[in-house]
Amino acid sequence: MFVKRFFEPLIAQNSYLIGCSSAHEAIVIDPNRDIQPYLDAAEREGLQITHVTETHIHADFLSGARELAHRTGARLCLSDEGGQDWKYQFDHNVKLKHGDRITIGNVRLEVLHTPGHTPEHITFLITDGASADQPIAAVTGDFIFVGDVGRPDLLERAAKMAGTMEQSAKTLWQSLQEFKAHPDWLQLWPGHGAGSSCGKGISAIPHSTLGYERLFNWAFTAKSEAEFVKSVLTGQPEPPAYYAAMKQMNKLGPPLLGATPAPRFMKHPAARISPRPEPSPLRAGDLVNVLTRGALVIDTRPAAEFARGHMPGTLNIPLNGSFVTWAGWLVPYISDFYAIVDDESAERLKELRRALSLIGLDRFVGYFSDTAIAHAAAEGTTLGTVDQMTPDQLRATEGVTVIDVRNANEWNGGHLPSAIHIPLGHLAERIAEVPADRQMVVHCQTGGRSAIAASLLKRLGRDRVSNLAGGYDALANHR
Repeated sequence: MFVKRFFEPLIAQNSYLIGCSSAHEAIVIDPNRDIQPYLDAAEREGLQITHVTETHIHADFLSGARELAHRTGARLCLSDEGGQDWKYQFDHNVKLKHGDRITIGNVRLEVLHTPGHTPEHITFLITDGASADQPIAAVTGDFIFVGDVGRPDLLERAAKMAGTMEQSAKTLWQSLQEFKAHPDWLQLWPGHGAGSSCGKGISAIPHSTLGYERLFNWAFTAKSEAEFVKSVLTGQPEPPAYYAAMKQMNKLGPPLLGATPAPRFMKHPAARISPRPEPSPLRAGDLVNVLTRGALVIDTRPAAEFARGHMPGTLNIPLNGSFVTWAGWLVPYISDFYAIVDDESAERLKELRRALSLIGLDRFVGYFSDTAIAHAAAEGTTLGTVDQMTPDQLRATEGVTVIDVRNANEWNGGHLPSAIHIPLGHLAERIAEVPADRQMVVHCQTGGRSAIAASLLKRLGRDRVSNLAGGYDALANHR
C-alpha cells in the first residue's frame, strides 16, 4: 500500500492519495481544487487514479473531486447519507452508504457514516489487504482531528440553517461513542491541521491514533453528552462569510476549469460562475479608470508598503498566509475584480491565481504592477496613506474612536472599555456603526488584520483612520 498526505497551508487542509503498487491503482480522498499535485504524485509512483472521493460537502474550500475525476476518468464516489437536503446535486458514479466498500487492488476502504459536523459526513477505514485483515487507519475528514473534533455549528452559523447546531452536536457525540469501539492502535488521518476554522483547537501534529486521542483529546474525555454539547459549541471561531458559498458550490457541482457555462440548475449566484481566462496584464494608466468606475482592486502588497502610499479606493489584502481567509471574507463572488501585485513574475501571479482559485474566486480579470501607483501619482493622483499610532500616542490623544476588529474570543479575553467591537469580517456590513466625522484608530491583536481593516474603512469613506502599531498586544504590554 502506498500513502501520500498532501497539506495545503493556505487552508490548513489535508488530502490523501492511497494506492496499491501491485495493481498500479490509486484513490484520492478530499482533493482541493489544485489537482496537479495529485496527478504528479500518481505519475511518479506509476499509479493510475481510478477513484476519487471525499468525506463530506466541504465549506472551507472548493472541492477538486469533480475536476480530478473529469481529468483522469476516475470513478467519482460521494456520500449518499444525511437525508435529501444533503445529496450532491451533480452526476457522479457511486453513491456511498454506511458499510459500502471501495477496493483499490489489495487496499480496501470501508465507509462509515459519521454525522455531526455535517449530516452526510463519512469516514473511511483503510485496510492493507496484502498484509492485514484489519484496518490500519481511518481517514476522518472533519469528524476527528488531532486534539479536537469537527465543529457542529457551521450549518447554523455559516449555512444559516437556524436551530441545527445543538442537535448536530448531539449527533456528533453519538458518532464519537460508536467510533470508540475501534482499537487504540487505529491511526487517524484527519482533514485539517492547525489554522483551520473547522475546529477551535486543532493540533499541528499531522496524524494520531485513537488511543492517544482517547487520553488527550478533550472531546473523548467529556463525561456526558450535555458536557460535550456545551463544550463543543463554546468558543468556536467565527466562520468566514465565504463558507456559505463554498457549501453551495460544492453541493451543486464546482465548475470544471475551462468548462462551458455551468448548468441552469445551479441557481446560487456563486455556483453559476464559470472560470475565466487568465487575468490580463493592464496598462498603468488604466488603474485610475478602473477605480473610477467603482471596480474592486485588491492591493496585494505588504501592509507597510500600502500604508506608505496607495491608490485611494483600493483594498489591501497582503498576499501572505492569511490571504485566502480575508479574500473569502471581503471579495464578492458576483463581480469582476482586479489586483495590484508587487512582482509581475509568472510565479507570483500563479501564486495569486492559485490562492483565489482554492475558494472559487474566479472573477479575477486583470492585474497591475505596483509601478501603476507611481504612475498615477506622477499624473496628479494624491496617494493615500495610513498613519501608524503607537500605544503612547493613543493614550495621549483625546476624542479618538477605537475600533476593535478582533474576534469574539479575543474581545472576551480583554479589551478597551471604550472600544467599538466589530470583527473585521463584518466591518463592511456594519459600517453605519462607524462614525464618519471622527478621528479613529483601528486595532486587532498584533496589527495584521487592523491594517486590512484600515484600508477597508478608507475604501468605505472613513478617511481619518490610523492603525494601532502592534495591536492590542503592544497596548497591553506597554504600561
